[in-house]
Amino acid sequence: MIVGSVCISHSPLIETNRAQPRVEERFGAALDKAAGFVAQLEPELTVLFYPDHLNGFFYNLLPSFCIGIEGRSIGDYGTRAGALEIPQERAMEMARSVLEQGVDAAISYRMEVDHGAAQPMELLSARHDISRVIPVFINCAAEPRPTFARVRALGRAVGNWARATPERVLIVGSGGLSHDPPMPSLATATPEIRARLIDGGELDAEQRAARETRAAEEGRAMAAGTSPLLPLDPSWDRMLLDAFLTRNLDVLDSSPDEEITGTGGRGGHEIRTWFAALAALGDGYRAEELFYEPISEWIAGMGMIRATAA
Repeated sequence: MIVGSVCISHSPLIETNRAQPRVEERFGAALDKAAGFVAQLEPELTVLFYPDHLNGFFYNLLPSFCIGIEGRSIGDYGTRAGALEIPQERAMEMARSVLEQGVDAAISYRMEVDHGAAQPMELLSARHDISRVIPVFINCAAEPRPTFARVRALGRAVGNWARATPERVLIVGSGGLSHDPPMPSLATATPEIRARLIDGGELDAEQRAARETRAAEEGRAMAAGTSPLLPLDPSWDRMLLDAFLTRNLDVLDSSPDEEITGTGGRGGHEIRTWFAALAALGDGYRAEELFYEPISEWIAGMGMIRATAA
């Protein structure tokens, strides 16, 4: 059975770059409220819709959707590395159910997740451990991306499965809102970077440290107004949050990906995870906004909502 949902923005820079103290205080209070909500629900299993930042999925084989049967966290940006606690039998049940409902989702016995999956699990586990998880990858970073209609179909299929499951299931959506992280593009990449985007491969400690340092510097530049990245867009974020609160899940159906990139940034496509999580709750869900602030130091429009099924 589904007990509720939390949709939350993630940022790899939360522990690295300091935002304004009052903003951090409000974020911490909202996070504590979300963690308390999770604890009250007492979930036994978490379904996590998450994006990848070209750390676990690459162009050598890039599915629109993938359900993790076995997997591990790579431990970037201070998140914990190691095996994920995935109940394999339940995960395979979900995969079969989703396919039977007409949604083509791949499976993986070697899923690798980055901070986009690990950070929300860690943050929301402050009062109740939610690490027993089935991770559901949605391709948000690399073209071509799944349409919003298919994302909702995935969410509904997962929700139908979860409602019939005896465990108490928490649905989490991790990603969004507006942000334009310094991510490479296949079309403009150097030969070396292009090879990594296609073939993948784990970064060594020096390479990962260099990447994380560049991201932190970019956040400080954005806060200072000197970054070449697309600024955060509070009006776009507000439009989306209002749509989620009023159950208007087709709000982006007529928006081409190029428009989303130009408004919400390259990372704005991660909002697909929220659409999937809320679609899983079914029609008539009830949602409450817990937090929203555009935090340039974290290169993200940081939002948080909690929701329950009707």
